[in-house]
Amino acid sequence: MAGIVVIGGGIAGSAAALALHKAGFEVAVYEAHPGTGADIGAFLTLASNGMRALAQFDAAEAVAGIGFPIVTMSLVDATGAELATMPLGEHDHPLRRYRCLRRAELAAALQQEVQRRGIPIRHAARLAAVTEDAAGTTATFADGTSATGDLLVGADGLHSTVRSHLDPATPAYAGQSVFYGYTTEAEPHGEREGITMIRGSGAAFGYLVSPAGETFWFARVPGPAVAAEQVAGATPAQWREHLLPLLRTDTTPAADIVAATGHDLMVTNALHLSPGIRWRSRGAVLIGDAAHAASPATGQGASMALEDAVILAKALRDADTFAAALDRYERHRRPRVERNIAVSAQLTSGGPGPTSSAVGNAALSRREPPRPDDELNHLLDWHTPLPALALRESGARDR
Repeated sequence: MAGIVVIGGGIAGSAAALALHKAGFEVAVYEAHPGTGADIGAFLTLASNGMRALAQFDAAEAVAGIGFPIVTMSLVDATGAELATMPLGEHDHPLRRYRCLRRAELAAALQQEVQRRGIPIRHAARLAAVTEDAAGTTATFADGTSATGDLLVGADGLHSTVRSHLDPATPAYAGQSVFYGYTTEAEPHGEREGITMIRGSGAAFGYLVSPAGETFWFARVPGPAVAAEQVAGATPAQWREHLLPLLRTDTTPAADIVAATGHDLMVTNALHLSPGIRWRSRGAVLIGDAAHAASPATGQGASMALEDAVILAKALRDADTFAAALDRYERHRRPRVERNIAVSAQLTSGGPGPTSSAVGNAALSRREPPRPDDELNHLLDWHTPLPALALRESGARDR
C-alpha cells in the first residue's frame, strides 16, 4: 500500500482519509488545531450530491444522524409575499435529503469515523513547509516534526499552506459579508424541514427552524469587506445594530429574527479563489476549499469537497500511476468546481436575492453544459471505474 499524508482534518481532509482508506491506501491525517478543528460557528446546508458522496465511503448514516433534514424551499419577496415553494433534492430518500447542520458537527462526525476506522490522526500539527524529492513528499510542521508520504493531499482550507507550495494564489473578497446567527427566542416562521429565502431590499436572508425550535439564519450583505479588527472586536449587539436598519425596511420576519438573537451572532467575509490555479505537482494535490473555494451563494462548498474525496480516491485506486491518477482527478473535477465558482460569483455580484444550495444547484445546472445527474452519479459510484482520460501532452501542471 502507498502511504498518503493528508493535511487538514476538517470536512475535506477527513472525507479524503475515509475514501482513501476504503480504496486500500495507508493514510495518516495531520490537523493544525488541537481539538476537532477551527469553527467560526457557521452552519451549512449539505445537498443531496454531498450526501450521495458520503454514502460512497459509508459515512452517510453517521451524518444523517446529526443536524436536521430540509425537504422544501420557499422564496419570499421584500413584502413577505411567497413567490414559490419547491421540493429540495432527493427528499424521498432518507440518506439523500438536504441537511442543515453546524460545520463543526459535520467535521466532528467525519473525524469520529476516521478514528473509529483506525486511521491515524494527529492534532496540533500545523504545517510549516512542503518539500518534494525522490523519497517522497515531506510535510514539516511548526514544532519541527515531519511526515513523509508517497503523496500529500492538501485539504487545509481556504488559507492553505499546501497551496502556497504549488501556486501563489490567495483568496479574494467576493463582495459580500455574511452574518450567521441562532436563536430560540424568535417566533417560529415557515415550514418545519423547510428553508425560507427572502429576496430582501438590503440583504439576502435565509432561515430555518430546527425540530427543537431553534432558528438558524444568515444574511448576505453586499458592500465593503468587514475589517479584521471589527470581526475580532465587535460585539453581537453592534452587529445587530448594523443589520437591523437593512432589514427593517422590509415586511418580512428577518428583522425580528435578528432582533431576537443574543450572543450567537457572528460575521465573516465571503472569499473565493480565482479559477485556473495550480492544483498538483508530482507528489502533492489540493482538494476542497484549498483548490476551489467559492463564495457561499450556491451552498455547495462542503458537497463539492465530499465529491472531491470520492473522485480522488477512485482515481488513485483505478490508475496505474500517481501521475495518471492526479491527471484524471483534475480533469474530472476542474470543470465542475470552477463552474461552481463562476456561478456563485455571479449570484454574489447580483446583490440581494434568494440563494441557497437549491437555488445554486439550479443555477449551476442552467449555466453548465448538459451533465445529467446520472453522469455525476456514475462518476461518484464507488463500484464503477472512473473513466480514463488521456494524459496531458504538456506537463505544465506537474513539477
